[in-house]
Amino acid sequence: MRAEIDDLTVLYELAGEAQDESQMPEIEGAFRDLALRYRKQNTIELMSGEVDKNGCFLTIHAGAGGTEACDWSQMLYRMYLRWAERKNFSVEEVDSLEAEGGLKSATAKIEGDYAYGYLKGESGVHRLVRISPFDANARRHTSFASAYIFPILDDSIEVDIKPEDLRVDTYRSGGAGGQHVNKTDSAVRFTHLPTGIVAACQNERSQIKNRSIAMSMLKARLYEYYRQEKEKEHEKFAQEKKDISWGNQIRSYVFQPYTLVKDYRTKAEIGNIQAVMDGDIDYFIEEYLRFVWNSVHS
Repeated sequence: MRAEIDDLTVLYELAGEAQDESQMPEIEGAFRDLALRYRKQNTIELMSGEVDKNGCFLTIHAGAGGTEACDWSQMLYRMYLRWAERKNFSVEEVDSLEAEGGLKSATAKIEGDYAYGYLKGESGVHRLVRISPFDANARRHTSFASAYIFPILDDSIEVDIKPEDLRVDTYRSGGAGGQHVNKTDSAVRFTHLPTGIVAACQNERSQIKNRSIAMSMLKARLYEYYRQEKEKEHEKFAQEKKDISWGNQIRSYVFQPYTLVKDYRTKAEIGNIQAVMDGDIDYFIEEYLRFVWNSVHS
């Protein structure tokens, strides 16, 4: 990249001496491309964790606010899926529970280079402030939803799960998949008794496939649990188990009376809320990664 910058600088100087402006658009475009590549590489340098390169599971839960919160959790879920789409990551919905107005909860598997590294800082409570579309009096409402991110583990990382520590439940799926999923007990739920961690999958027709995905999720969540226990971090591993309500939010999304998205950890903020809801959240992700890096190395 340094060599490319040197070459472009020489071209720029030559074009200036020759007063030839016809080359300027191409030179400027090349500089913009270099700036984007540098920004991406610089962000990757901030992700040096053992599993930062891996894909991840994303879980969204509706919190305080009833129908409002379910609608908000669906909006938040869509935001992350649009972000993944922008990154050309693959997304597979693993589990979902619909409710009046939107989603009570949903889990998606996101695969792509550094998906976990990018999204790991998104775990926490997200607060929405807006004029409610469900309120006939058009009053302003506050709603909450939580996001939880945990890594997909590859074969190089082992998590020991004893059979006696597992409770396995099978049930009829209520999700997508046509009539078949509602006729057989294809959905699977694993409960790890020592920790209380639950992993479920219902979106495949095959119980075997659902078992495989649910076990992958359980191992990933246990890995995250034990990792954070070992590091003795102040916050508990499962952000969605905190009260999903006022006072615990990591970020606020305000639609009225003004538009603003603000992260309370990094103080980063953006006024273009529609772009954020369409998945343009890289600014917040990168600011959080730099915030953590600076905290560790200060």
